Amino acid sequence: MAITLKKGQGVSLKKNEYDLSMVTIGLGWDINEQKGGFLGGLFGKKPEEYDLDVVAFLCYDDGKIHHLGDQKNGRPTLVGGDVVFFNNMRHTSGTIWLTGDNRTGAGDGDDEQIIVKLNDLPDTFSKIVFVVQIYEGEKREQNFGKVANAYIRAEDGKSKEMVRFDLSGGAAFTDCRSMLFAELVRESNGWKFNAIGSPEQSDTFVTWLKRYL
Repeated sequence: MAITLKKGQGVSLKKNEYDLSMVTIGLGWDINEQKGGFLGGLFGKKPEEYDLDVVAFLCYDDGKIHHLGDQKNGRPTLVGGDVVFFNNMRHTSGTIWLTGDNRTGAGDGDDEQIIVKLNDLPDTFSKIVFVVQIYEGEKREQNFGKVANAYIRAEDGKSKEMVRFDLSGGAAFTDCRSMLFAELVRESNGWKFNAIGSPEQSDTFVTWLKRYL
């Protein structure tokens, strides 16, 4: 049975207990539907579609991101760098990648996944930070207060769920459109999964990125 964490808790994922050769980081969520009665159900608007994006920062021993990818007009593009996101879906090391983009959160199971070969991840990386953003959340007046049943989980190479962190929305997240959800920190015999759940008003992961430069 997976270990369920609360905000601020962490657990070690040891190599001798789990298969860390191919770890799936899965994220899921639902959107709270507004109830409008019978007539509202017949003539009301369709449930809002939220486009939540998961982003991974690969950090060195100093906790910082060192490579921001290719340059264009003298500015980094993040493509080919140590940030895995929708415009840079596979890291150059070939050890971490996004499987695709779910734009609605509809259906059962994970809505987005990141695959990580933790045993093969270059030693230069000591931490992986997972950030979730609501794409164009400010423009669409969307926020985590309307997000329900949000979770992040880690499954090992033998499809065994190791750890899970559930974090639903609510009044406390009404003005928040991005979140540092969790992190993996390298240890001597594996990795430690830390449940964080820190919200931010900004709807772009770049706000978080600046804190790791």
